[in-house]
Amino acid sequence: MLNFGFRRKWLDGRIGNSVYLMFGLTFLNFILISNRFFLEGDPLFAKTFSSLWIFGLVFLIAYIPTSILIGYWHRKTQLKVEQNLKWLETPLFAQIFRSLIDVETGIANKEEIEKFRKILTDIEKK
Repeated sequence: MLNFGFRRKWLDGRIGNSVYLMFGLTFLNFILISNRFFLEGDPLFAKTFSSLWIFGLVFLIAYIPTSILIGYWHRKTQLKVEQNLKWLETPLFAQIFRSLIDVETGIANKEEIEKFRKILTDIEKK
């Protein structure tokens, strides 16, 4: 079994890459490709946006508020749905509630209760 320190750093590296570094690179790539198609392909756009910096600035002024509004909408409407669905697919969630029902109905014995208590204690320590 791999060391959790290595696995945690591997996860941190993947998150840093995908959320931050690749976001910036794909954002820059999108601006460059859009600039190439709009500015160099259409004389009207070429006159309006005389350089890449102007195009990039106008693009950011339009893009950032739009992305904030979409992110706000997602957080307020969709995130709850996604989190609920993820919880329903989690085996630990099912085990917790099954154990609670077993304890409440008297089906669970002392060994099962202690085993489950140990699992929860191990999770709390991490």
